Amino acid sequence: MILPIVAYGHPTLKAIAQPVTPDYPELGTLIQDMWETLAHSEGVGLAAPQVNKSIQLFLVDGNPFYPDYPAAKDFKQVFINAELLEASEEMEPFREGCLSLPNIYEEVMRPNKIRLKYLDENFQEHEEVFEGIRARIIQHEYEHLQGHVFVDDIAPLRKTLLQGKLRAISEGKCDVDYRMIFPRKKKHR
Repeated sequence: MILPIVAYGHPTLKAIAQPVTPDYPELGTLIQDMWETLAHSEGVGLAAPQVNKSIQLFLVDGNPFYPDYPAAKDFKQVFINAELLEASEEMEPFREGCLSLPNIYEEVMRPNKIRLKYLDENFQEHEEVFEGIRARIIQHEYEHLQGHVFVDDIAPLRKTLLQGKLRAISEGKCDVDYRMIFPRKKKHR
């Protein structure tokens, strides 16, 4: 089932996500629904808070970045209870977007290399190093679990200049090809 994506300004996007336990109700169904939602919205990552579930779960599919970024090919993975253990000092810029902030793209500096501990969808523990585009996608989604969106990482002046667009998104004044939940959309009488 394709789930609606919450828009900028929704309280779930600002909350710190809770850990997931193996007995979380319908976890397998939620993961499948998130894969379907991600494919439908043509994104490269989707965090549970973006579908109004404040839990530590995100998934990535880097294939849309291929062939521009060869390392993105076949990078399709589920991350549960991820913990960022280490990040390189070397930073790289990249123009990011987000399904919860449609039609906004800004350059964000992020570490080029990270070490991450996480559980997969079978609750098997992993610890891996990710670099380049893979590290970028993971960090973007991981931030959703921390109550942050990518515009929180841009220069304050730039964010101030975006306030009108961000307000419009939260009010539902944006054009998207997928269902969304807008926190400040006025209902017609």
